Amino acid sequence: MRGYYADTLSGERLRRCYELAHPRLRRYLEAEIEFVLTHLAPTDRVLELGCGYGRVTVRLAEVAEQTVGIDNAADSIALARRLHGRDPRCEFMTMDASDLTFEESEFDAVVCVQNGICAFGVDHRALLRQALRVTRPGGQLLFSSYAAGFWDDRLRWFEAQAAEGLVGPIDHARTGAGRIVCEDGFCTGQMTPDQFVSLCAGLGLVAEVSEVDGSSVFCRVVVPGSG
Repeated sequence: MRGYYADTLSGERLRRCYELAHPRLRRYLEAEIEFVLTHLAPTDRVLELGCGYGRVTVRLAEVAEQTVGIDNAADSIALARRLHGRDPRCEFMTMDASDLTFEESEFDAVVCVQNGICAFGVDHRALLRQALRVTRPGGQLLFSSYAAGFWDDRLRWFEAQAAEGLVGPIDHARTGAGRIVCEDGFCTGQMTPDQFVSLCAGLGLVAEVSEVDGSSVFCRVVVPGSG
């Protein structure tokens, strides 16, 4: 979905998607942020992949010393800068998450929430390799996807987005088993705990997988080589 989020679902349209979130969705969104915050330190420099309009990046700055949010959608980054650009703890850049231009070991943590690993539409291994490259030894990666039991609430949210024309009508014949497909070409799946473990093992990493709030599956990896 690399092009879809850059060309169609960005900026104010993306912001409107979150405004449509029903109470259970709002609890899920907050639970994700709270989980990440518990793993950050006040001296951390944190990178968020797929930051959109800065909804999460600015919250991470409540704990971290510095946060950088990147997204491939220029409209979303422009909105993030308008909304949060005066916060000296936050910086926003237009960049591809699978081709980061940062130096090695620049960050203490790399965060990718809200099913970004599937929503970006890039190779999962390439995405993880890039995140590893820019994280210091002993630092951490925090990636999330949807919990299987959250399917009904997730589908309800996308149906609300479709009703407002933010995404195409749901293709119900092709939607199911964790995968949402719209008639305009939008498509996104989800990662199971076993898939996270397998992905990390293929790169020689140990995945710490946990379910949060009954809505998210989080994969936490401590980057090897801390001495």
